[in-house]
Parts: sequence; C-alpha cells; structure tokens
Amino acid sequence: MKRLFIFVRCIATALVVFDFGSAAFAQGAMKGLSGNKETSQSSFTGAGAGGSCTTAAKPGRADGKGNLLLGGERHPLYRLRPSDVVEISFTVAPEFNQTLTVQPDGYVMLKDAGMVEVQGLNLEEFRDAVQKAYGGYLHDPQAAVVLKEFERPFFIVGGEVGKPGKYELRSDTTVAEAVEIAGGFTQQAKHSQVVLFRRVNDDLMETRLLNLKKMLKENGLKEDAHLGPGDLVFVPQNTISKIARFVSKPSLSMYFNPTQF
Repeated sequence: MKRLFIFVRCIATALVVFDFGSAAFAQGAMKGLSGNKETSQSSFTGAGAGGSCTTAAKPGRADGKGNLLLGGERHPLYRLRPSDVVEISFTVAPEFNQTLTVQPDGYVMLKDAGMVEVQGLNLEEFRDAVQKAYGGYLHDPQAAVVLKEFERPFFIVGGEVGKPGKYELRSDTTVAEAVEIAGGFTQQAKHSQVVLFRRVNDDLMETRLLNLKKMLKENGLKEDAHLGPGDLVFVPQNTISKIARFVSKPSLSMYFNPTQF
C-alpha cells in the first residue's frame, strides 16, 4: 500500500512539472512572436514606424535630372541672372538686411561686404555666398534669401508658324505643343525638319532635328522633345540640307528675329 502511494505521488509530481514546462514554453513562444512582430514593424519607413533605428525613405532631389535631351535637365532649380531682384535678411543683424538687383555683369554689391558674383547660382548657393561674405563681419551669420523679381522662363518659336514669337514656359511643354501654342504650322511649313536650339553657353547653341510630321502621323509623340528655359524652335519652309550640331548664337539671326532674344 505504501509503495502504491509513493508511485501515485511520483506520477502527480511529474504531471505538475510537465504542465509548468508547457506553460513556460508557450510563454516563450508568444514572446518570440511578439519580438518578431516588433522587428517586422521596425522595417517600415516614415513617421510612426516605431524604433529609433527607423530610416526614412531617401528623399528625391529637387534639382533631379530626368529625360535628358540635348544635355539639359527637365526640372532644374532657378539660377540667378542679370536684372533679378533678391532680398536678404539676417536673423540677428537686421541692419544688414537689403534688397539687391543683379547687375548686367552678374555681380551684386553687398552692404559693407563688397562685390559678389552671383550669376548662375541657385538660391541656396547664393545664401551660402552671402553668409561667407559676411563671415568677417558677423559671428556665424545666418541669412535668408528670397527671389523677389526674375525673368520668367520662356521659349521662342520662329519660322513657318501662325504666331511666331516669345512665350512663357509655364509648365512642361514639348516641341509639338510649342508649335501649337505659336499658332500651328503654316501651309508652307516643313513639318519633317523642325529644329530645336538649346543654349550651351552664352555663345554656343546645340541643335536637334525633329520629324514632327512622322511623330504626328505615327502617334509617336513619346519621342517628342521637352523644352527647357530659353529653348528656340524653328520651323523651316524648305528642306534644310545640312545643319551643324553646334552653332554660334550670332548665326541664329538667319532663323529668328534678333529682337526676340
């Protein structure tokens, strides 16, 4: 009888130990699942993703390039040019606040800091140039710059179109759209040899021949070129036997009215 009692007691003890181990295993498994869930959440990017190690998605570039044509950029940042008006304000030194006009030579005259060349700079580069210029006058100068007046981006269409002239480039515009804006082709237009001129520098233009007749006929407008600021579109009357890839700006007078530039 005593042996039977001891045997039953051992069986009961074993069952208790087994139940405890099962509970501990289940708890550990649940904890592991919880840990995996947290790890999975931390793989998300953006605000509220959880975890201090969360990395935000890589931001796009404001000055990013896309669909490069003739070496240009689709959405370049605006760069200062003569006659632009800029406003400069300092956080802790308002006595240096000023409004300036970019001179024809590309310089501005900063109060007490002298001449600084700014033509071709975007606003961020211009701000850095201003802060550097005042480094000898102010301790850690912090400036804000605002573009107050500027020349609107434009394109020019000349030759055999209804209304040749200079037009504002207000949005993404292709060569075919530019021709329509300028009144469309005339009856004498050579649709198959439309010329796009793009500025390389102050003295040189790069050319590209576009067969708009073929594009419109075959619905191949995906091959159409997107305009950039200052682009020139010329629709000839006769076949152009040969045109150089690069032409000087003075030679454009044979295609466009010089007063349009």
